[in-house]
Formats: sequence, structure tokens, C-alpha cells
Amino acid sequence: MLLNYNMSTDDQDDALFKALGHRSRRLILDALKSAPRTTGMLCALLPELDRCTVMQHLKVLEAADLIVVERRGRERWNHLDALPIHAIHERWIGPYAAYAASMLSRLNKTGPRCEEPAQIPAAVTDDPDDR
Repeated sequence: MLLNYNMSTDDQDDALFKALGHRSRRLILDALKSAPRTTGMLCALLPELDRCTVMQHLKVLEAADLIVVERRGRERWNHLDALPIHAIHERWIGPYAAYAASMLSRLNKTGPRCEEPAQIPAAVTDDPDDR
């Protein structure tokens, strides 16, 4: 991962979330998970997009350090760099998931155990017109 030292951590996170926020860019990342691909291969995977649009999406992914570009002659090979996603998981997803699990565990330990359905008072269920 190329660290962009002139960007704050918040700016880097914003760029990452922006990159992950578009369906086409997530599809590109999914395709790169299995193996590096040329830009032409990615264009073939997204026939609804023209080459220029795919290149714009790749530029956003590269700015977020989610892909590393390797040039081989006239070909541009795009490689997934999953480290920024892992960093987001460590910073945001993991701690929030742990917090949610601990809250559910506490609720499970302290909450009332209802073996039978609660009895509804007759005053609530009686129809006032039947009186």
C-alpha cells in the first residue's frame, strides 16, 4: 500500500469509503480478489460501462490505495491491495461488532426469561363497546 503522507487519516478513510460506495467499484474489487486483471479484462466484465468510465473508477480505487497498477508494455495490470479494507475493519467494523455482541450478551444474561407468553390484562383486550 502506498501511503499518501500528505493526507490525514480521516481524508484517507473518506477516500476509501468513497471508493467502496459505488457498486461498479465494488464489482471491480471483487473481480481483482481472484487475480490481477488488465483494464481490458475489467471492461469486458462490465459491458454496461464504457472504457473511459471504467478508467475513472480505477482512478478512484487507485487514489484510495485499493489497487496497485503495474504497467507491462502497453498493458495496465490492476492488483487488489486489501490492506486498506483490513485497516477499516480493524478501526471500525471489529470494535463495533464486538460492542454489539457484548450488548446482546448482557441483554441475554440480564433480560427476563419468558417461558410462557405474557398475560395481557383484560382491560386491554376488552372491547369497550361490549360493556
